[in-house]
Amino acid sequence: MTKIKLFLQEIRVEHTSFALPFAYVGAVFAAHSVGLRTVLGQPLWLALIWITLAVLGARTAAMAANRYLDRDIDKRNPRTARRALATGELEPSVMLWGIAIGLLLLLVAAWQLNPLCVKLMPLAAIGVLIYPLCKRFTWLTHFVLGVVDALAPLGAFIGITGTISVAAVLLFVAVTVWVAGFDIIYALMDLPTDTEQGISSLPARFGASSGRWLPLVLHSIMVVALAAAGLLVHAGIFYYLGVVVAIVLVFYENHLFDRTGNVFVLNERIFSTNMRFSWGFLLTTILGFVINK
Repeated sequence: MTKIKLFLQEIRVEHTSFALPFAYVGAVFAAHSVGLRTVLGQPLWLALIWITLAVLGARTAAMAANRYLDRDIDKRNPRTARRALATGELEPSVMLWGIAIGLLLLLVAAWQLNPLCVKLMPLAAIGVLIYPLCKRFTWLTHFVLGVVDALAPLGAFIGITGTISVAAVLLFVAVTVWVAGFDIIYALMDLPTDTEQGISSLPARFGASSGRWLPLVLHSIMVVALAAAGLLVHAGIFYYLGVVVAIVLVFYENHLFDRTGNVFVLNERIFSTNMRFSWGFLLTTILGFVINK
């Protein structure tokens, strides 16, 4: 039990709730297009359970792969040197089991949803496993992470409808640039170490200033993509309240950049703010369809 608890701490299982709200947003989009009671012959609530398990499985596999593949890098980084694999508290095999179990859970969930999810599952698995390697050769690693996380809402939409729509793709784009944006900010914490060790990140390649202005641009693109997606699915007025909150989020992040000199404090505040935003946007999306127009 101690090993399991330490494993869950290492993969930050509680952060699964970061991507989960947007998976549910994708599900709301999909349910609105096919009807709210049944989804491909099964109750909507059952589909939501499988979507939840798919997100949990994918994220578990992704984080376990990250910890396993980066264990030597983590040892050389003062910020991550206390991670369980770096200190030897957990054996690398624990993370390999985590990858296997996470992918198995993802496969079972995809199988329970529809055949298209099963066919696309290998692409999701590849994305989950290659992300940690990207930092070794490209500063585009932040966008790879964004794509992997954005598979949550896109996969949820496919899981319910068995198809892909333009609105679903726009939601995919929105989450991609949203996650990439705050991952670039996250990379500012490791900028000196990354530069010294030759780890690729956008701030390491283009300088610290890029890690401050580009996330704001990306999050502004997110706002546009979310608004366009809402128009395509004919969302109600409450949905656009969430879009307004996204605009406020961009201005708040700019305020934090101006007022917060410590990058560790900056990241903590931006992460917690974006976590609350994702759940808030899910709420306004639901209201946008329940209290339509």
